[in-house]
Amino acid sequence: MATARPITFGPQVCARLAEGATREWLVPDGVGGYAMGTVSGLRTRRYHGLLVVADHTPASRRLGLASLDPVVTCPSGAVVRLGVHEWADGAISPTGHRLLAGFALVDGVPRWRWRLGEVVIEREIAAVHGRPAVAIVHRLVSGGPVRLTLEALCTWRDAHGERTANGPPPAVTAVADGCVVENAYRINGPGFTPGGDWFRDVRHRTEEERGLTSTEDLWYAGSFHVTLDRPGEIAEVSAWAGDLNDPPPPAGPAVAAARLRNRAVVAAAAPADDIQATLALAADAFVVHTVNGPDVVAGYPWFGAWSRDTMTSYEGLFLATNRSSEGRELLRAYAGTLSEGMLANTADTGGVEYNTVDGTLWFLHAVGRHVAATGDDDLAVELLPALRDIVAYHLAGTRYGIGADPADGLLRAGAPGEALTWMDARVDGVPVTARAGKPVEVNALWINGLATVLELSARTGSPPGPAERACPQAREGFARLFPAPGGLLHDVVGDPGPAASIANPVLRPNQLLAWSLPHAPARPNRAVLDRLGATLLTPLGPRSLAPGEAGYSGRHRGTPAERDRAYHTGTVWPWLTGSWATALHRLGLSGSDLLADIEGHLAEHGLGSISETADGDPPHRATGCPFQAWSVAEHLRARRL
Repeated sequence: MATARPITFGPQVCARLAEGATREWLVPDGVGGYAMGTVSGLRTRRYHGLLVVADHTPASRRLGLASLDPVVTCPSGAVVRLGVHEWADGAISPTGHRLLAGFALVDGVPRWRWRLGEVVIEREIAAVHGRPAVAIVHRLVSGGPVRLTLEALCTWRDAHGERTANGPPPAVTAVADGCVVENAYRINGPGFTPGGDWFRDVRHRTEEERGLTSTEDLWYAGSFHVTLDRPGEIAEVSAWAGDLNDPPPPAGPAVAAARLRNRAVVAAAAPADDIQATLALAADAFVVHTVNGPDVVAGYPWFGAWSRDTMTSYEGLFLATNRSSEGRELLRAYAGTLSEGMLANTADTGGVEYNTVDGTLWFLHAVGRHVAATGDDDLAVELLPALRDIVAYHLAGTRYGIGADPADGLLRAGAPGEALTWMDARVDGVPVTARAGKPVEVNALWINGLATVLELSARTGSPPGPAERACPQAREGFARLFPAPGGLLHDVVGDPGPAASIANPVLRPNQLLAWSLPHAPARPNRAVLDRLGATLLTPLGPRSLAPGEAGYSGRHRGTPAERDRAYHTGTVWPWLTGSWATALHRLGLSGSDLLADIEGHLAEHGLGSISETADGDPPHRATGCPFQAWSVAEHLRARRL
């Protein structure tokens, strides 16, 4: 059985911040929280920490234990600090990364190895799956005896913000074997000594690059102390939120349990090779369980659940990994959010929003793929009334001008100030990518959705309903209006007003869905794909806009507004590689060479995972979330073709 590919680095990466501080690891807890940091140990984001807790929902996370800095007193009496921090003036102190001999991510568990002459110390970190808890183990590998001190730097704040010494310090209460911080989380370990001081002006260099506040203050809550006399002895520290009187298993067994669980997740997915195994383990990070059942985190470290991302990712996260029973629960729960024929998009912004034209259509696709893969006709019968309601509302018209055009059966959408497609970036309330009208991928999804409802109706012996007439009309309308010169497809046709016309022949990758969905309205052509690839394709996936087109942005960098302007105007989106590979598959061709390009990326940014986006210009430096659900899901799905 294939296992996840180990990712290892030596001192040339670990001890150089330019290398080690740009490679990030993630340990998810299965309920929306995580531990996250860099290979070098430097916290470069406000989101980095050892205990990040999903407070009620994955969208409302709070940072607790920021770091646990090892200080080693060697047999010679020398005191060596193994932590690493950057300060507001750019100084790096201490510089424990310089002593790193190596880093390894094996079976999803990160391990650091420091060499201090004859003394070698290792650290491993794992989450306790199913609860907001983290286990941290330090092991003496050689040399000794040593005195090990572990300094706990803490906060309790919204993960998207900062906390400073301008306000009151976190309340810390000493308890047996540790302390409780803000009555919100507890840290347990050996020989606790209370602290009590601010570490001021800790700098997060990545937030500065993103045009955001880059400093915060951390509270020194105290330290743990233990003597490790001989190789093999360990120091165990646990931190957890929730029921503070219900400790997780000791850190050593918890790390071992996490490793075994991760191996079981991979084995259940039955991967064909180590890359599929690595992606199956990466996919597990996004599947979480909340009070409402299974859900999907769109990306770490800052996203919660978004229905568009969830449904786009569904086939890869649940069907390609043999998790259809969890997927079934998720589909049923999401069906319960339908309103006026629309699936709730997200609650990340504080309230439930219904503001996407494509998320609901991806839901139709996800249900269809689930039933086709599992033979779950009971689910088809249960959800068909809701699916028919979706069709009926879209035919009659629903929010934001979303509705089928009676003249051609195609779906149009648009409202002032709204960005309803996946290209949804706005600056100052104005959509960056104007796509009001009849977008090509929306209508590919619409036709695919209508055909899915017809297929499920026939499968279950149910009356076909309004989709029976709507589907052939929409197909005919697509065939008449979307073809562009040279075999390409127009990105957007018409507008919601009376003077409909072909308005947007710009070269974008959205047309890939019209060639790759199960009930795609068009057939791909190899020469056309080659022509598209010559301008859009990069090693990390297609660009969102061809170089040379008006408004092309080759760098996804800068302030939030600058990044939003570039988000869909040239930035690379790895998730679209899945559609490209599927289009090739429909022609009887292999997409394996295309999919192979991502393999090197698995050790470059979010370790063992695939990033949200990348620069359009070479060398296509990764941007956005380093761990993104639909990027992983679509690569995993396409590899199963």
